[in-house]
Amino acid sequence: MMHFLTNLRLAVGTAAEHFTDDPALLLLHISRLLPARLVQPTARLVSSCAGKESYSSSALLTGLMSGEEQEVAGRLEAALLRGRLSANQARALADVSLVANRPDLDDAFLARATEARRFRAAQARRFWYSGAMTPAVEILENAGGGAERRQGRRLAAELRILEGWRPEPAAVPFEPVPRHALDVLTNSLPHTASGYAHRSHSILLAKKQARWETLAVTRVGYPVKVGKLKARNRDVVGATYQRLLPSRLSATMDGRLQHQVEEVLAIALEFRPSVLHTTSHHVNALVTRAVAEVIGIPWVYEVSGHLADTWAATGGAEARGSERYTLFQERETEAMLSADLVVTLGRAVKDNIVADGVPEEKVLVALNAVGGAFLAEPLPPAEARVQLGLDPKGQYVGTVSSLVTVSSVVTYEGINDLTSAFGILAPRHPRLKLLIVGGGVALPSLKEQARTAGLRERIIFAGRVSRSRAHVSHQALEVFVVPRRDLRVTGSVTPLKPVPALACARPFIASKLPALQEVVSDGTNGLLCNAEDQADLAARLEMLLADSQQRVRMGRNGRRTVLKTRTWTSSAQAVGAAYERILERFR
Repeated sequence: MMHFLTNLRLAVGTAAEHFTDDPALLLLHISRLLPARLVQPTARLVSSCAGKESYSSSALLTGLMSGEEQEVAGRLEAALLRGRLSANQARALADVSLVANRPDLDDAFLARATEARRFRAAQARRFWYSGAMTPAVEILENAGGGAERRQGRRLAAELRILEGWRPEPAAVPFEPVPRHALDVLTNSLPHTASGYAHRSHSILLAKKQARWETLAVTRVGYPVKVGKLKARNRDVVGATYQRLLPSRLSATMDGRLQHQVEEVLAIALEFRPSVLHTTSHHVNALVTRAVAEVIGIPWVYEVSGHLADTWAATGGAEARGSERYTLFQERETEAMLSADLVVTLGRAVKDNIVADGVPEEKVLVALNAVGGAFLAEPLPPAEARVQLGLDPKGQYVGTVSSLVTVSSVVTYEGINDLTSAFGILAPRHPRLKLLIVGGGVALPSLKEQARTAGLRERIIFAGRVSRSRAHVSHQALEVFVVPRRDLRVTGSVTPLKPVPALACARPFIASKLPALQEVVSDGTNGLLCNAEDQADLAARLEMLLADSQQRVRMGRNGRRTVLKTRTWTSSAQAVGAAYERILERFR
């Protein structure tokens, strides 16, 4: 009971902070943590009661919760034309516009909100959104309200970190134990089921099999900060994850990182690792480097993506010239240069790392891979569908994915393009169905798209499922599809999701992007289509659906290659061998 009360206090404190900084965004985040079966009907009820013409901030937020982004944008535009808005109404609608990723509308509402309460806070949010961090901090420096002053201090701390602030742990005597590896992670199983979490977990398990003693520690406040109020201080799910769950957090990010360094150092003194291993982004590196330096052991930085580009995808081309983007890239490069080894997951990412000035010999590619049940002989599609309660006589295409959103109109995964391509094929393929497995913030808008297109009965949204059910879901498909959008980040970062599908001997269709071409060989284990081209995707799908022999051939080719070159055991062996090389230099 005590741990629950501690977690509750931590969660309430976190929510209060976010409510001060950005109340509209907080409400949207809370809706995404709650079960969709509760959120969606409630949001639709509130929206319908308010009426389609309503431009109250609460009605517009519930519209965003229901996936009605385009309709919400239209109502915001209509509100601007009405003319009769109080300053406080305009400021509230400015906040909604920013959450809806419409900075142009935010600017228009802010122009009418200059006399509103907490106008400076709304202005700071707008600057911060665009990457203008110094103006955001400066505008709150002399704020009158206590809430705005607290918001200003928090933003100033984040800016300090991006400008090069470092934590300062106290020196301690230390004696490492050989073949002990401590991992510092952002999140993990069982509370987060992302590709990041699965990759970290699989490598931890494989390192254990290779006779490394492993322990992982997650960021301070996780997983309570993502709504897991029953979380314990330690989870053992094959790998062991230590949590850092104080009853309250420091009010600023630099204070939290200083606290995290001290906690990780205490864990290291007990566990006595010979190497520290962390994953991007640079904040994890900041903590890990500080601990490694004070106890005198090497540390490894695993770069799983380009989070600066992830952020910049919301702001368009101008975001890459912003203060935030520039500082973020500087800190990432600094982290890579100071690490003893940089690990990444594909050739495209490695090329970018080397282009940033990191010596090539310092960068190890540890490919995304498979293990466990995926190594066993896969089921025939019809048998897998029976296990899932699906029609064994149907034809199923689809994907198993995290349905993340970059902005209200841009998604990473391009599942909306897949849905549109399915709409092209559905009239002439009556047995064809689309299976989408996974959850995320894009799910409500995808369901709305299916409803509007009249395809709700033929598109199955399975939501988040267990790992074993996800495994069977791969096998239930005739064709696995990864229709990623053409963004800078998707062009360079190879996702995990293609590899399990190939291990299940399923042919693949993927967007023609450099990162995906590392996995999908056009005509050998699948087909490539033009990114964001729904007609081309539909044509490729139809080509494979018409030729069962080609599907079998491609599936066999894909599985053969994965079993030969992409197992977690082989990736962990490569990482372990690299550990030994850097440890040799330390001796």
